[in-house]
Amino acid sequence: MTPAGALRSSIREIADPVIDSNPLDDKQVPPMNRPADARPRTAPHTETSQNRTLTMQLMPQALARVHMQERMQEAERERLLRAFHLKRRAERASLRARRALASVVL
Repeated sequence: MTPAGALRSSIREIADPVIDSNPLDDKQVPPMNRPADARPRTAPHTETSQNRTLTMQLMPQALARVHMQERMQEAERERLLRAFHLKRRAERASLRARRALASVVL
């Protein structure tokens, strides 16, 4: 997953304001003729602004989480690469030792 995708999924975990659905909205009533209680209701302004504030507060945490994941993956790749190089180095040393032993025996 890309860093941007991980950030988006972390931020998406935060609840968005809920919009109540009304069964009268499904009817083909022109918007101007709808009764006041049949119009779609949105969440109160304070709830929306609180959600927005919460989202903004959680963004640095989401960024930090993604950053740490990237660093951990990078460290794991470096560790595996280092292990591979050490293995090759040991194999070469083993071959040199075998050659040296063979030349002494002959």
